[in-house]
Amino acid sequence: MDFLLGGDEDEGSRRTRRGSRSQHGRSRRRNRRNRRKGRAASFLAVLVVLGVLGGVGYFGYTWVRSVVIPKDYAGQGTGEVTIEIKEGATASDVAQTLEAKGVVASARAFVNAIGQAGKSSALQPGQYTMRSHMSAAAAVALLDPANRILSHLTIPEGLRLSKIFTTLSTATGRPVKDFEAAAKSDIGLPGYAKGRLEGFAFPATYEITPKMSPEAILTAMVTRFTQTAERVDLEGQASALGRSPRDIITIASIIQAEAGSQEDMPKIARVIYNRLGRSPQMKLEMDSTLMYGLGKYGIAASSADLKSKSLYNTYNRLGLPPGPIANPGDHAIDAALNPAKGDWLYFVTVDPKKHITKFTASEAEFWKLRDEFNRNHN
Repeated sequence: MDFLLGGDEDEGSRRTRRGSRSQHGRSRRRNRRNRRKGRAASFLAVLVVLGVLGGVGYFGYTWVRSVVIPKDYAGQGTGEVTIEIKEGATASDVAQTLEAKGVVASARAFVNAIGQAGKSSALQPGQYTMRSHMSAAAAVALLDPANRILSHLTIPEGLRLSKIFTTLSTATGRPVKDFEAAAKSDIGLPGYAKGRLEGFAFPATYEITPKMSPEAILTAMVTRFTQTAERVDLEGQASALGRSPRDIITIASIIQAEAGSQEDMPKIARVIYNRLGRSPQMKLEMDSTLMYGLGKYGIAASSADLKSKSLYNTYNRLGLPPGPIANPGDHAIDAALNPAKGDWLYFVTVDPKKHITKFTASEAEFWKLRDEFNRNHN
């Protein structure tokens, strides 16, 4: 019995052990499957996380790039766009204008480009012809002051104000009446001009932009006169000569109108001063002043001209005319302030074509010079 009982236990135990080994194997297989599933799930989760991080990274990079590297076009652009830089405008102001006009892709791109070029403080007011969709660097290059839209207008020495207005009208396309009206506005005339521009519209070469007003153009001319007046100390030197600044400019305008050459100017100045200072005082008897009062041009007055009642008829009136008869330049003003030394009372341009002028202190010699003029002039 013991044998049978013991035998039964051994068999059951073996079955139990076999069952345990089978279950254990199945368990191990399940565990391996679960581990594989877990690893797959973990790998998938990692891929998802990496994908999310990659997307965030891409968009983050794009955002950072848009901030650090602003939008910019490539190339020289197309078409034409007129841009105006106003007085006192900064590089940032210009950048905003360029972006608004479609010249550059972004204001930041232009600010960066002009900073890299070292030209942030080199912008000058004026109008410029640009193009649409330009690179910021190309836009910076086109905003060089040499590319401003302007015309260089030269006003010759000795022009009357009426002729200057005609010249300015032709150059700008604005009516003469606009310049006539502007001459009466606040254009910076010195007090001794007595509100009259004639004589103080300085002859020089000016930069005229399309948008400059008549007032701005005339102001520039008066400013140029003021610079010359300061350079030569007009007020101080006039006082030393016993004259007002207005007298000096009037004398200079006569010199400018009468002189055949620059070399003759100091001598003509001396003739004027000698006549004004003579006792009894002589009349100036200048054809240039007479013709101005008549609104005419010429170098030989007729008998009818000499009867004029104009205040500019220096054949009938003593002293200087009421004001300048033209707009003198540097040389004529210098001559009026620094007349040559001599006793001359007369001068005659005996050969107008060759600009030959002769001077004399003798009235008899003067009439001989007049005859020489008539022979050459006829």
